[in-house]
Amino acid sequence: MFLRLLLESFRRQRRRKLLAGLAILLGTTAVTAMLALATTIGDRIHQELAVYGANIIVHPAADQLEVKVGGVDVKPVSGGAYLKESDLKKLRGIFWANNITGVSPELPVHIIGKTAAGAAVDANATGLWFDHSLSSGGGTALMTGAPALHPLWKLEGAWPREQATTPQSTEAVVGSSLASHLNLKTGDSVQTASQTLHITGIVSTGDSTDNRLLLPLNAAQQIAGTPDAVSRVEVSARTKPEDAFARKDPDSLSPKLREIWYCRPYANSIAYQIREAIPGSRAEQIRRVEQSEGNVLKRISGLMWLISAAALLAAGFAVSAAMATAILERQAEIGLMRSLGASKTTVALLFYAETGLLAIFAGGLGYLAGSGLAAWLGARIFATASASAGSLLIPVLFPVVIALALTVALAGSTPAIRRALTTDPSTILRAGA
Repeated sequence: MFLRLLLESFRRQRRRKLLAGLAILLGTTAVTAMLALATTIGDRIHQELAVYGANIIVHPAADQLEVKVGGVDVKPVSGGAYLKESDLKKLRGIFWANNITGVSPELPVHIIGKTAAGAAVDANATGLWFDHSLSSGGGTALMTGAPALHPLWKLEGAWPREQATTPQSTEAVVGSSLASHLNLKTGDSVQTASQTLHITGIVSTGDSTDNRLLLPLNAAQQIAGTPDAVSRVEVSARTKPEDAFARKDPDSLSPKLREIWYCRPYANSIAYQIREAIPGSRAEQIRRVEQSEGNVLKRISGLMWLISAAALLAAGFAVSAAMATAILERQAEIGLMRSLGASKTTVALLFYAETGLLAIFAGGLGYLAGSGLAAWLGARIFATASASAGSLLIPVLFPVVIALALTVALAGSTPAIRRALTTDPSTILRAGA
């Protein structure tokens, strides 16, 4: 009998159920879209702001030391301190290794030689990774290098190849300003005392790099006579926005708090782990990039939570109004059930079952529609987005959305159900007669 009454209520009050279901559908669609975007927005904002470069920089710790005699800094300009290129694979073994999206070591050198046309070359150069596989020996390797950290660099030609470097020759690209000054073009060469540089491309960066030569790191190490040496390392990592806890000194925290700080993807905690992994290093966040990313993320996240709350609240009010009208139309039915011996619990259970089934069905449709909306919004808001609806169909969100739909539907229908159960059955039947 209970199931028959439940099915009859959907058959006889299709319009009311449709209105309530539509309200739940719209509410859960908005919530699903916001939650789906929220789960990926950190990565997407990181990709959008990655054009500004790395957010962590790693230097040799010895270069940060002051060497003064009589108040005069006597430390050499270069400092002579280097990091080891071979130590960089340890970055794949830190706690937040999967949050590191790019690594670019550098080694500056000076090039003196002449072009094939006889023009003298006296220029600065930088050794870099261009398409390097970084691996700790186990797990997935990270393909990275300077182009990955600087997507705004514009190249005419091809990047140099590490495997093309020999003791006698190497490939290189030349900055656009230097290329114009020396009248160099792709295919030309520069002869130095020890090597021949084959120009494979011309790069335009919009900064001082336009006046430099860029060559593979192993070639720069050969020229400088410093094998396995790098002067600094740029690191790009996905991080959590900085808060007051992030700025704490981990060495001053209790063991429990230090573990919490260590296990949160703050830029400071990732930099701390880099210092632990690479001997003789000093890693620091670049606050301009990091704070911009954190500020944008906090503002957008706040807006998404506000939209979600407003959508759920509106859905709750709509369900409440629809249920109030439906129960008002069914007062005679309620009075008859009560007079025939049905308890308040049984009557309430009937209405809650109707609302619950409606919430599950409408919530499921809202989950699908919201996933599609999230993919559409992501493709239009974020320039780097290439996600389709399938890629934002996040299974873990389904039970969350269904739970929210049930909560909104049951909370919205409770006031109307309580009023109906407090009315005396005989009064309802006399009014119906």
